[in-house]
Amino acid sequence: MSDYPLLNAFLTMLWFFLWVMWFMLLFRVVFDVFQDDSLGGWAKAGWTLFVCVLPFVGILVYLIARGRGMGERAVQRAQAQEQAFRAYVQEAAAGTPTTGPTKADQLAKLAGLHDHGDITDAEYETAKAKVLAA
Repeated sequence: MSDYPLLNAFLTMLWFFLWVMWFMLLFRVVFDVFQDDSLGGWAKAGWTLFVCVLPFVGILVYLIARGRGMGERAVQRAQAQEQAFRAYVQEAAAGTPTTGPTKADQLAKLAGLHDHGDITDAEYETAKAKVLAA
């Protein structure tokens, strides 16, 4: 038999999950403080100090005082990110594809081939005229 009963194992798991949940809540509050543009620097410092010095009381007071705004700010940030993503996708889809090399790239390549002696002067002039005509 074990010296650690099932009820003690259950209580240990409960305390562990409560501890993890509290840390998640702590990080959520701290991130919300720093992401809130309506708070000034002193207010952010005050809330952070309050949450660090008296963590349980600080988090509970923050949730009571600013809890509703946390959700609204999260929704606004998500909407802004989605709008920026949609704008980027529309811009990328509407833009002309630039998969091929530019004229300057093609001319630089031709000049390198000509300087190396891989193509003759006549071939260089013909190829350059084709690139410039396109």
